[in-house]
Amino acid sequence: MEASHEWYRALSAEDRSWVGLVAQAGIAAFIAWLRDGGDQTPVTADVFGTAPRELTRSITLRQTLDLVRSVVDVVEQDATALAEPGEEQALREAVLRYSREIAFAAAEVYAQAAEARGAWDARLEGLVVDAVLRGEADDSMQSRAAALGWGSTTRVAVVAGSTPHGSPAGVVDGLRRAAERIGVDTLAAVQGRRLVCIFGNVDDPMSAARSVDDHFGDGPLVVGPTVPHLFAAGRSARAALAGQSCAQAWPAAPRPVAADDLLAERVLVGDAPARALLLDRIWHPLSTAGSGLLDTASAYLETGGGLEGTARVLFVHPNTVRYRLGRIAELTGYQLTDPHDAHTVRIALGLGRLSRPGGVVRRATPG
Repeated sequence: MEASHEWYRALSAEDRSWVGLVAQAGIAAFIAWLRDGGDQTPVTADVFGTAPRELTRSITLRQTLDLVRSVVDVVEQDATALAEPGEEQALREAVLRYSREIAFAAAEVYAQAAEARGAWDARLEGLVVDAVLRGEADDSMQSRAAALGWGSTTRVAVVAGSTPHGSPAGVVDGLRRAAERIGVDTLAAVQGRRLVCIFGNVDDPMSAARSVDDHFGDGPLVVGPTVPHLFAAGRSARAALAGQSCAQAWPAAPRPVAADDLLAERVLVGDAPARALLLDRIWHPLSTAGSGLLDTASAYLETGGGLEGTARVLFVHPNTVRYRLGRIAELTGYQLTDPHDAHTVRIALGLGRLSRPGGVVRRATPG
């Protein structure tokens, strides 16, 4: 084994000693089986009972089969010296039969280890996703994330949608494979009718969401904002979940849709961070910009979006209104000529008026 396999020479002394014990157990079991006539089905599961389960992490199934193959090759080469005269062929056949059973037993051991490891990872993954949704970036969440390889993951965004038909494990596995094809790390969990996916190391979360769109069920698919790391993902998760809960208020919403494109709808369901964002992005810039931008936005919306009507209300030229609309778009990022943008600005202006002294709503702090 040392002469044939470089990976075996690179093993630690402890792992090589465990392999030696497994080999001795296999040889002893083979001799006992052969002494009994070799007619019964060999019992080979106990051969691996001496080794710890952690050995499956140090030695792969392919490497284990390489060791079995090495043993078979040696026996075939030395059959003349090992067997009684005339029994060489019987020995070769017995070794082949026994090694086949050993190979099947090894595959079973690795399959059980993989299933146990997968079940454990799935539980950890579910706990991490649940902690992100609750905004609990504590030490236990950090240790679990590190165990899943997410300790240093950056550029994180949360995607929320409905759960498709099928087993939860199959849904998550399919979603993960689709994300791997585009080079994005994922954590995912099914929570009843909701499927939540956390993207890591993602540069364009909207494009990534479109790539995995068919792994979600029908209905809105909402993408939260990108945050620096997993321990800030609670903000992205809150935005995505709030957006999913109210996206139906915008019937023409694209799929997927950014949570920040649903600020007006989120305000309708009482989302305080959305209210704060609308005030910061629209009301405060317009109210402090001067040049009549706030009055122009209000008049344009109140007159039904006409240049001539707005110009008459403001006693200015229509070209002035056109210029101010361009300035409003530059300052806020919202085009008043777009119906949904206009609706969002209308909500923001209403919130701004209420935030004035004597109004009902105070300026909220982004969460």
